[in-house]
Amino acid sequence: MLKTITRVFVRVGDRWMPDPLVIAIFLTFICLAAAITFTDFGFTESIGAWGIGFWNLLAFTMQMILILGLGHVVANTKPVHRVLVSIAGRINSAPMAYGGLAFIAAFCGLFSWGVALIAPAVLSRILAASCQQRGIKVHFPLLVASGWLGASTSMQGLSASIPLTINTPGHFLESQIGLIALSATIFSLWSLSIVFTKLLAIPVVMSRLSPAAGEIREMPPLEIEAVHSHKDLAGSPATPSERMENSRFITLSLAALGGFYIALYFQQGGSINLNTINMIFLVIGLALADSPRHYLQLLGNAGRVIAPFMIQYPLYAGIMGIIAVSGLGDLFVNGFIAISDKDTLPLWTFFSAGLLNLFIPSAGGQWAVQGPIAVEAAMQLGTDIPRIAMSLTLGESWTNAIQPLYAIPVLTVAGLHIRDVMGYGVIICALNGTIYLTALTFF
Repeated sequence: MLKTITRVFVRVGDRWMPDPLVIAIFLTFICLAAAITFTDFGFTESIGAWGIGFWNLLAFTMQMILILGLGHVVANTKPVHRVLVSIAGRINSAPMAYGGLAFIAAFCGLFSWGVALIAPAVLSRILAASCQQRGIKVHFPLLVASGWLGASTSMQGLSASIPLTINTPGHFLESQIGLIALSATIFSLWSLSIVFTKLLAIPVVMSRLSPAAGEIREMPPLEIEAVHSHKDLAGSPATPSERMENSRFITLSLAALGGFYIALYFQQGGSINLNTINMIFLVIGLALADSPRHYLQLLGNAGRVIAPFMIQYPLYAGIMGIIAVSGLGDLFVNGFIAISDKDTLPLWTFFSAGLLNLFIPSAGGQWAVQGPIAVEAAMQLGTDIPRIAMSLTLGESWTNAIQPLYAIPVLTVAGLHIRDVMGYGVIICALNGTIYLTALTFF
């Protein structure tokens, strides 16, 4: 039954799912039309809001690009690559490959969403190659989807944007709600129970979605393969400049400098945020690379992964500008709040966050638009603020399974199109929605 339903969604996605860039453009025009129709903004004002918003997330866009690029570098260094090859060699069946990769991605998501996207994507190719060599038939789109969808735990892990934001001194709602400790959000027993359930449920479901033998698609070739060691690079050092470029001492020196800064930062009470995660990735990548030349080669290969974000994040920032400035976001969120009371506000916050995430696929950006309204409603109704923050977090995480933006780096590494995996995203979206709604309704 589950395979039959999945096959339907896979075929629909294969026929109707356009490129993520096309989706972002369509969403832009939908928001423009909605702002003009439902708010006091006219065409000129809406275009102005879009143009101003387009550049408002440049710093955040750079952080996202770095977390993906630097994470890609770490995943492709020789020591990490050896670990991934070792893991792949322990897989002895197709269902074990799907479920195992989903679990690895889910576990990585608890530490960093960037690692949870890149490492399983790299491992999917290594695993597929290993299975081919041993005669194990693996459906590559399902394997890649297992890694992508398993990473949905990341919004309740150490890189969860909203819980980290409201635990950071100086955040924009501090005067209203103060600082909310992580023990009340991602480290609460309620949140940890959801994560534990997903760690078990997603791998089990993915392992049972194997298609018929005649529908299995093997891994496609990539134009660019990662260079895992400086020995893979052509030529040998001949001049002093080339010897410096191939000296491991130089990268280790910079890694030591960064490592000292990280230790000092946390010793002085610093907290985990996107900048510190990127610094940690930079240090690890430099420490594991063979030389500056090798590191730049790895970073150059990562460019394929991060390039689509350079246009898509500004597009979604423009959409966020329309929604925030025109009042369309207020209108949307207030509509859900109007039918809420103290007990049902978390549930309606969840639904509104899930829908809004299709237009603003950024937890931080969504909190900036929806957070103030949701917090004000919670204070008026007497609803628990951490519960509201987590309801918004879960809603944003819920529809990530059908929002193609975060699939882009995974698909780029794997060499697939969004239409190859979106059918599986619908299945996991339904699974996660069931888990979240159960937790919000009964616990």
